Amino acid sequence: MTADRAEEARTQVRVTVEGRGDANVATGVPVLDHLLTLLAAYSSIDLALEVAPGNAEEEVRAAGRSLGAALADSLHASDVRGHGSAVVPSAEALAHVALEASAEPLLVSHVDLTEARLGGVSTDIVAAFLRELSTGASITLHVRLLDGDDAHHVLEAIFKALGTAVAQALRPRRRKEEPHV
Repeated sequence: MTADRAEEARTQVRVTVEGRGDANVATGVPVLDHLLTLLAAYSSIDLALEVAPGNAEEEVRAAGRSLGAALADSLHASDVRGHGSAVVPSAEALAHVALEASAEPLLVSHVDLTEARLGGVSTDIVAAFLRELSTGASITLHVRLLDGDDAHHVLEAIFKALGTAVAQALRPRRRKEEPHV
């Protein structure tokens, strides 16, 4: 399935969930471009995302919201699992990400990068990206840092784990799953 969205006039996104992990990303924030390229590779989705230049925080929020909206229908489809979880390393960092398609979007994260800076950008804007992604996709998203000190490695581990969890959530259901009581 391919989804095209222009949630805002300044953001263009195209997602192919049956992709190969190809990415063409231009958010205006090089660190985020790198992280979204990792997400595409680990989720095996093809991603084209462009955000018109502006304030870095606005660019990050627009990218998260637009990507989430582009993934929403696929994550909520009745023939896919709709949930996924992964623990993935990047050097010394180890992150756990779990997600579930939900009627009540929510981000639960215990990762504090408020003091870290990467590529001239405060890395806590990644939390803003993840919040917007969870809202746009209507998912519950849990992010845990199990180990790691280097901000670059921490962010890579989070986005690799996120990509893997998205890939799991998009897998076809193999059997009829009964609702939990």
